[in-house]
Amino acid sequence: MAQHKHLFITQNVTTEKFKQSQKPGRQPVIPQRDRQVHSTKLLQQFEQIWNEKENLNTLRGAESIATREGTYLSFTSGENADLITKSLENIKKGIRLLNIKEEVIDENTKRTKATVYIPNGMEGFFISKIAKYQEEDLKSGKPKNAPLVNSIEDVSLALLEGLWTDNQQLIPDTTAKWCEAWLNVDTKDNNVNSEIGKFVQTLNNIGIEYKQNSIVFPERVILLINAKKEQLIELMLQSDLLAEFRAGQETAGFWMNETTAEQQEWVEDLLKRLTLADDIKIKVCILDTGVNNGHQLLQPILSDSDVLTVDPTWGTNDHGNNNGHGTMMAGLVGYGDFESVLSSTGTVLITHQLCSVKILPPTESGTSKELWGDITSQAISKAEIQNPDKVLLYCMAIASEDDVNKGRPSSWSGAIDNLTYNDGENQRLIIICAGNVDDVDTYIDYPNINFVTSILNPSQSWNALIVGAYTEKVTVDDPNYNSHIPIANRNELSPYSTTSYAWEKKWPIKPDVVFEGGNLLKDPNGRITGHNDLDLLSTSKNFNTGKPLNTFWATSAATAKASWFAAKVTNEYPDAWAETIRGLIIHSASWTTEMMNQMQVANGNRNSFKNLMRVFGYGIPNLERALYSSESALTYISEQVIQPFGFNDNKQTETNQIHFYDLPWPKELLLSMSAISVKLKVTLSYFIEPGVGEIGWKDKYRYQSHGLRFDVNNLDEEVDDFRKRINVAAREDNEALTGTSGSHRWKIGSNNNNRTTGSIHSDFWEGTAAELSTCNFIAVYPVIGWWRERKHLGKVENVARYSLIVSLETPAQDVELYTTVKAMIETGIEIKIK
Repeated sequence: MAQHKHLFITQNVTTEKFKQSQKPGRQPVIPQRDRQVHSTKLLQQFEQIWNEKENLNTLRGAESIATREGTYLSFTSGENADLITKSLENIKKGIRLLNIKEEVIDENTKRTKATVYIPNGMEGFFISKIAKYQEEDLKSGKPKNAPLVNSIEDVSLALLEGLWTDNQQLIPDTTAKWCEAWLNVDTKDNNVNSEIGKFVQTLNNIGIEYKQNSIVFPERVILLINAKKEQLIELMLQSDLLAEFRAGQETAGFWMNETTAEQQEWVEDLLKRLTLADDIKIKVCILDTGVNNGHQLLQPILSDSDVLTVDPTWGTNDHGNNNGHGTMMAGLVGYGDFESVLSSTGTVLITHQLCSVKILPPTESGTSKELWGDITSQAISKAEIQNPDKVLLYCMAIASEDDVNKGRPSSWSGAIDNLTYNDGENQRLIIICAGNVDDVDTYIDYPNINFVTSILNPSQSWNALIVGAYTEKVTVDDPNYNSHIPIANRNELSPYSTTSYAWEKKWPIKPDVVFEGGNLLKDPNGRITGHNDLDLLSTSKNFNTGKPLNTFWATSAATAKASWFAAKVTNEYPDAWAETIRGLIIHSASWTTEMMNQMQVANGNRNSFKNLMRVFGYGIPNLERALYSSESALTYISEQVIQPFGFNDNKQTETNQIHFYDLPWPKELLLSMSAISVKLKVTLSYFIEPGVGEIGWKDKYRYQSHGLRFDVNNLDEEVDDFRKRINVAAREDNEALTGTSGSHRWKIGSNNNNRTTGSIHSDFWEGTAAELSTCNFIAVYPVIGWWRERKHLGKVENVARYSLIVSLETPAQDVELYTTVKAMIETGIEIKIK
């Protein structure tokens, strides 16, 4: 899929209109064919396929070797042409489209390949279509089935490479490797266990090792198998259930079972593959227990001059317990998914570096809790003095159980908000852990214990990006734990993660997002235990005396991964505001089906969505979506400054400015798409200036300097009607509005506290392309804050920054949303709204 930079827009604010594009939707690229020549070629290929199948079945039958009933076929498009894949499937006849992938031949050439399963008895399905193409005409005089048949360049028996949808270099050779076997199973039936049992029997027949666990999705079941290449090929010959193979991810326990010398070999291999980008501008500053940067993998990304401390008497070394909290944070912040980086074979490009400031003294008695905010401020100041020309992000996985009261801000969280706001100039992005459920005896009560255990201090912060934890880790390779089961299922809440489930509704939704944080096991007697396979791998501080790698977990690990993610986004957009980077991370996030099921989310039930968000925030961020737009999923970004409040002629305070957006909108293209589904997502990100003192924390209107909200015009609502409706909304949340807000169409909704708390607001709605064709008017307007109410502080007329992120996305892959809009922006035609 082609990648495009997001569209930063500056000229579409206030009342300007855009000229609507007349360009129709993209038509598929299908080669022109000689009817007789092409049909003859394809029919000959099918004849060869079925002859090969018959010969193979005869040969295997003579040796009494089990053989599948159906056939896997590979269809290939022409170069730089489309394949009409929707016509390759006929569910009623059991013909299933298994996977589609794009094959890059060179920089300018690509083709599409699709794997299709043909059940026994359906061998003539495509032959019939080709014969009709060859001999019969439509009323228009064109051959029947021309779009499909002309789009097919070649057809052949599918090889292992056809079912392998991961990097082809990861296909096992003569050594068995763990792989994901994705099965094509009708999960609506009650035969899922029977089909799994049938597949397991095939694995046993071949002698392929497998895990007992399986993951069930609509139409897919996933098992983890340990196989060599020849075994995968034999599996294809025996099983009719395969849809695709993928490389199995190595668990952290794989490396933990290695000796010190073996771990060192992995480290040295990675070092040989490291490449540092030229002129690195991004640094992530880790505020923690210090970092031992003598570690071989940290030396290239953390220089001696960037290993700092708040108090020189504390030293800069990592004094964290066991294997070093700060050093393990550094490994994940620097490398992201450590297991994947180690097991890869290609070059690893480093695009950001690290800075460390020790904010914890060697003993807990060294600092009282009243000084945490000040220590954090000192640490940030030291980092910025050391790095005046770098873009700094801040990562802090230090938290306290003290001073947490149902989401009410603390002195520490207030200081964090102040540091991020930074007097309205040079705002900072600070990434903080939500905090952990630490009592091992309470894990047995998962997830209820997580719902009642509050996110820790200072994660009440409105402006910081707060990170909770989910888990995908459910597999343990240790036979001593065969009788144990994971506490959390795949894609559910990590047992370690705290939540804001029990917070008062006036306080922000936290966490903002979730990243991998690991899992725990329960034995048959209900006892809880950890295991390396369910942890994350990182760098150990004890590299001189012990193993260079060790395991890490919980919201600390999740926060480290989030910081790596933020650094990647910042590297792509180094001039973007901190509000934009935070916004893109949240905007790219989504919930898994398992998360929604765990929270019993009912479609249209706003309370269930509130519970979902207070446990998982906005979900799991997607790096590709945060970094880039694509043809069928484009993102607009607007960074603006607004003056929320002012004085009237009587020197009384009042709301002041409202921004209206008339986005470059592909109206005609959307109309041509008609009933095709499109998702509109809007995220508004800004930083508030926190109120000072306990009086500022009694309610959110006193704590926040200002609030901002967004709204989008309703279906077929003209811009003047929209403006008239929305102008009266520049008030407190409970003040009446005229007209209909259209809140019902939004998934989260604006007429509740789900979308109106905190300093970031994100929501989406899905409708037809025709319905969305006129919804390109967006308003950003202020609501009450202490800047207006406490005019004696002299900040009534302050200005505020914000980032507005808007995306359009459709599952249709043959739509040129991005190209259409980019052309409109480059044309630069402006039409005034009257």
